[in-house]
Amino acid sequence: MSREFKRTDRISEQLQKELARIIQFSIKDPRLGMVTVNDVKISRDLSFANVYITVLGKDSAEEAKEDLGVLNRAAGFLRREIGKSIKLRIVPQLKFDYDSSLVHGRKLSSLIEEAVAADKSRTDSTDPEGPKNDSAED
Repeated sequence: MSREFKRTDRISEQLQKELARIIQFSIKDPRLGMVTVNDVKISRDLSFANVYITVLGKDSAEEAKEDLGVLNRAAGFLRREIGKSIKLRIVPQLKFDYDSSLVHGRKLSSLIEEAVAADKSRTDSTDPEGPKNDSAED
């Protein structure tokens, strides 16, 4: 892994922390919900950054559309604030996107739990001795 990638990773991490702070404390738009900055992917030349967010209580990009609009319209302000707090030669252009990975993760977890429960109930009902008691009595 080259040094350049490590630098972009460090800058992405710092941008994520700063954006979370600035969004929480400096943007006063009442249309903006509780935003979590999940990840920042920055281009190799540091000129563009995709910022992946989730909004509390909104489980799709369609539901978070207004929040994304507010953030994308405030991108210039956010970029200026980042320039004040992080010393970079180039402050990247910001583009906000909804991060659906958490929602997908929750859905997969619930499917796995359902499958495990169904398998357990099927195993318990086909066992001629009935459900097993896992606690060993000595």
